[in-house]
Amino acid sequence: MNWTDERVEKLKKLWSEGLSASQIAAQLGGVSRNAVIGKVHRLSLPGRAKAGGTATTARAPKRNTSAPRAPNYASRVATRTVTRQQGATMLKEEVEIDTVNEIEYRPAANVVVPISRRLGLTELTERTCKWPVGDPLKDDFHFCGNDSPDSSPYCTYHQRLAYQPVHDRRRAAH
Repeated sequence: MNWTDERVEKLKKLWSEGLSASQIAAQLGGVSRNAVIGKVHRLSLPGRAKAGGTATTARAPKRNTSAPRAPNYASRVATRTVTRQQGATMLKEEVEIDTVNEIEYRPAANVVVPISRRLGLTELTERTCKWPVGDPLKDDFHFCGNDSPDSSPYCTYHQRLAYQPVHDRRRAAH
């Protein structure tokens, strides 16, 4: 479909009347909504007011949009004043900030980590652990390489890390 002068004039007329791009596409026929939007942008036609109000309508105060927290959520809420520019005027508004206490990680003391054989990718076999260790972009990257039982890709230690029982995963999520 080519944009003839007549179709462009009809597009401009319908756009200025406030019709949506979908409505204009339906009236023109043979063009999609996106084709109408693209042509409007290429023609640099002026935008229209958003549905539901005009630009001069005063804004309603903002509602609190923070998600509801569980009753056992132990957070502290701090309030501070934030200055934001809007047009030629400055607005001050109170903003609530949720602060969360950082939890200190303590690894289990009774875990024995096997010594890695530090194998490269080309040294792995069907019977070696393929657990990656380190950053793949660094020179010291390697795979565990310990013996893996049966048809598992991991040794028994890394199996416990990779395959967690469902009840343990649910408990960790809550």
